Amino acid sequence: MLLTVYLCFQKLPQASSNVPFVTDHIVMDPIIVLLWLQPFGKKRPIPDCQTLYNIRACTLTTDRDQYLRSQAVIIHHRDIRGNLSTLPQGHRPVSQRWIWMNFESPSHTSGLKKLGGVFNWTMSYRLDSDVFVPYGYLYPKKGYGSKKVSLPHKKKLVAWVISNWNEEHTRVKYYVRLRRHIPIDVYGGQGMELSNNSIVQTVSQYKFYLAFENSQHPDYITEKLWRNAFMSSAVPVVLGPGRANYELFLPPDSFIHIDDFRSPKVLADYLNFLDKNPKLYKKYFMWKKHYNVHVTSFWSEPYCSVCKAIRAAGSQTKTMSDLALWFEA
Repeated sequence: MLLTVYLCFQKLPQASSNVPFVTDHIVMDPIIVLLWLQPFGKKRPIPDCQTLYNIRACTLTTDRDQYLRSQAVIIHHRDIRGNLSTLPQGHRPVSQRWIWMNFESPSHTSGLKKLGGVFNWTMSYRLDSDVFVPYGYLYPKKGYGSKKVSLPHKKKLVAWVISNWNEEHTRVKYYVRLRRHIPIDVYGGQGMELSNNSIVQTVSQYKFYLAFENSQHPDYITEKLWRNAFMSSAVPVVLGPGRANYELFLPPDSFIHIDDFRSPKVLADYLNFLDKNPKLYKKYFMWKKHYNVHVTSFWSEPYCSVCKAIRAAGSQTKTMSDLALWFEA
C-alpha cells in the first residue's frame, strides 16, 4: 500500500499580529513564532505565511524583544552545537514551546547529549517529529490524473552530483565499485560543471540518477531524490534507509534500491538492461500519472508549519527528556 505523506497548508486569510483574527464569526488568536537563530547565521527575509501558504494569524519574527509574547521559539541546532549559553536566558513562559529544528542526519549532528530536557518539540525530516517537514513529497493530481507520461529526451545513462566527497562514506565506496561496470558522469567538486549551474537541467539528460545519501538513517531522504532525480525525470538509484522506509513515501516501482542487488555489477547489468528496454524503463514513471512532486522550500515552509502545529496542539505540552536517545535511534 502506498502511503503519501505531505504537509497540507490550509487556504486561510491574513491576520494582524496584535488583535484576534475574526472571520465567519470564528476568532483566532494571533500566534507569534520567534526565530531565535537564523540557520547558519545567514540573515534572510522573514516569510509571510499568509501570502505564501494562506496560513492566517501567524507572525514570524527575529525580534528578541518579542520573546515573552511568543508562543514558540525556533532554535536551529547547527547554530548552537550544544552550547547552552546561546539559548534564551532568564524567565521562560510556561506555555511557550521551544522547538528544536534540524534537517541534518544523526551522523552530522553533534552536541545532543547536553540538550535533554531543554526542548518541548522537534522539527525535522523524521516522520515521528512533532513538526514533520520532509525534504519533499508526492501529492495527488487533481481529477483523474494523466493518461500519458511524457519524458524529456535522454541520450545519457547515469549521473551523480556530489559536493561533499569523502572516501570513507558508504556512498563513495559504492560508487567506486559501481563505476567499474557502468559509465557514470560525476558533477560537483570532484567532477564536471553543471549545465547553466542547474542540477535539474543537467540530470534531465540522463536515464538514471544516483540518489546516494551521505549517511543512512530512518526517513533521511533528501533533495537528492525529490529534486535531483524526480524533478529531472530520472529514475533514482537510492542508497539510504531500507526499501521499506522509502516505500512509506514512494510507490515501490518508482525507484531502484541498491539493496535489491547482490553486488554493484548486478545492479549495473540491470541498468544496462533497462536502457535497452524502453517499455520496462518507462514503467518507473507510472507514478507520474497520479502524482506531482513537491520540493520543500527552506526555510519558509518549516517556519510557517509551526503556526499550524501550535494551533492544532492547543494547550498540550511535553518536554524532550532525552533528545539524543530519540534522534539517534
